[in-house]
Amino acid sequence: MYYRTRTYLAGDWDGDSSLIQQIYDWNNNGHLSLDFTDAHDLTRARDGSLNCTIKASLSKRLNASKTFVLIVGDKTNTVTSGSCQHCENYSSYYHRCSRRESIDFRSYVEYECEKAARDYCNNEMKIVVIYNYLSVHRDKCPKAVRDIGTHIAGVVRANNGDTKFDYQTIKNAIM
Repeated sequence: MYYRTRTYLAGDWDGDSSLIQQIYDWNNNGHLSLDFTDAHDLTRARDGSLNCTIKASLSKRLNASKTFVLIVGDKTNTVTSGSCQHCENYSSYYHRCSRRESIDFRSYVEYECEKAARDYCNNEMKIVVIYNYLSVHRDKCPKAVRDIGTHIAGVVRANNGDTKFDYQTIKNAIM
């Protein structure tokens, strides 16, 4: 059992890695006031780990977290990575796992969001949803957290017309 002191970042690591990495960069910058302890430092999974093993590790990290931050982009609601259908131990013919694990067709993102929503409803976790857009697009957010927590746009238009990640709004929401 862990004390809930950490912050957990989730999202589509392929499609929204630039915003996720920017948040980590801000956190690691000693000159900025965004400062959180990353839940992902608790345990590490190898690339060859089974989806069910990774989900067990994610659960431990979520149990140690007081804040769940979801980055939402174009494909967040449709990613399937983590589903048993992608595991070599899953037999679609027999609809079972050769390792006798339970079958779970949820993606990692769905799994994380559903666990965070349960913890939020039990007053154990804060949820922050950051959209990788200029505005909030709840239709792109997983259903489990679509209507709970704080939802913000993570991108702002600069004075010169370019877009940039909105440090102040993101920091205020997370902290």
